[in-house]
Amino acid sequence: MYDFVVVANRLPVDRVGGRWQASPGGLVAALAPVLRARGGCWVGWPGETNTSLAPFSAGGIELVPVPLDEADYTDFYEGFSNSTLWPLYHDLIVAPQYHQAWWERYVAVNERFALSVEKQAAHGATVWVQDYQLQLVPGLLRERRPDLKIGFFLHIPFPSPDLFRQLPWREEILSSLQACDLIGFQRGTDEQNFRGLLPADARVRTGTFPISIDPDAVAPGDPARVRELVGNPELLMLGVDRMDYTKGILQRLLAFERFLEAGHQATLIQLATPSRERIEHYRETRREVEAAVGRINGRFGSVGRPVIHYVHHGVGKEELGSYYAAADIMLVTPFKDGMNLVAKEYVACHPDGSGALVLSEFAGAAVELDQAYLCNPFDVDSIVRAIEAAADPDPQRMRTMYEWVTTHDVDAWAASFLEAL
Repeated sequence: MYDFVVVANRLPVDRVGGRWQASPGGLVAALAPVLRARGGCWVGWPGETNTSLAPFSAGGIELVPVPLDEADYTDFYEGFSNSTLWPLYHDLIVAPQYHQAWWERYVAVNERFALSVEKQAAHGATVWVQDYQLQLVPGLLRERRPDLKIGFFLHIPFPSPDLFRQLPWREEILSSLQACDLIGFQRGTDEQNFRGLLPADARVRTGTFPISIDPDAVAPGDPARVRELVGNPELLMLGVDRMDYTKGILQRLLAFERFLEAGHQATLIQLATPSRERIEHYRETRREVEAAVGRINGRFGSVGRPVIHYVHHGVGKEELGSYYAAADIMLVTPFKDGMNLVAKEYVACHPDGSGALVLSEFAGAAVELDQAYLCNPFDVDSIVRAIEAAADPDPQRMRTMYEWVTTHDVDAWAASFLEAL
């Protein structure tokens, strides 16, 4: 029995070659040290369907696997979580799908997670539930274990009240979240949107806790090697994203194309990690992006010298740090994003004030990184103007953001939430 339990859709490890290794990502970096210090456990799905695993230890953390079968993965994860909630919470960039069978599977999987947490939590334990996949867990735990201290943090945006009211099961989710002792959001607007759905006398506590990174975990690597690989361009731009329709990758490419049409010389590296590839909207996004890459390279590239270097697979942390350090301009252009830690990682690799960040005003990071060159990703000309300004940057803007990122790190985020809880 543990006094501190983190529960998230995924465990913080992946099985690679028969061995468990730490997963990349800000959530793991944030919570792993907290768990080690407090002696708690992490409850989550191990990333494999039709597999039942006993609790085990990895990286100094006690891990409690929750099994999912293939139907769970299809209806709970790909279905309700990522084809209903994800597009709804990202302002209907694509239309959400509402299916009763998906909802029923979402309820069943949340009950399974709650039961696992209930078995692991000591009397009076603190339970920290993470993100949109597990919004029913707080309510289920409160019914069964009124002794628990329950916190919930939403890593993605929370939609406006009018949009959220589309959800046929809105009351069930709101009721569950109100069972928390504290609900955390990335931005003040997300917190306001949530509170706009509550009665005036609601007693639930909420707060804004923007997540951050561990700056020491982002090693700058070897930027000279990256620049040499792509022909030492005069101006090197970089995009790093999951292949997701919320990320605005196509609009970024169109803006880059217009920048070249204006007579500028530049090279773009676009790293796009595969994501949710069985969902049609994600496959369509990839088709559009890859068609644009081919067209732009056909127009402006030459043999052995493409203007866009495109990669569709994951990149290691050290290698990624080299790309960050090498890039003159980082392009972060999501239509909607809870935070976007890539923007903060790029800043962390430029302590000398070099580089420039072009950032969507609809990313949560734009609240803190307001010295970036902000743009409207729905307006390609706005992205072009931001790129043109970033091509002749003011180093003080990067120095200001670097100071913020390195003082408001992931440890500070976790500590501020848990202290409030």
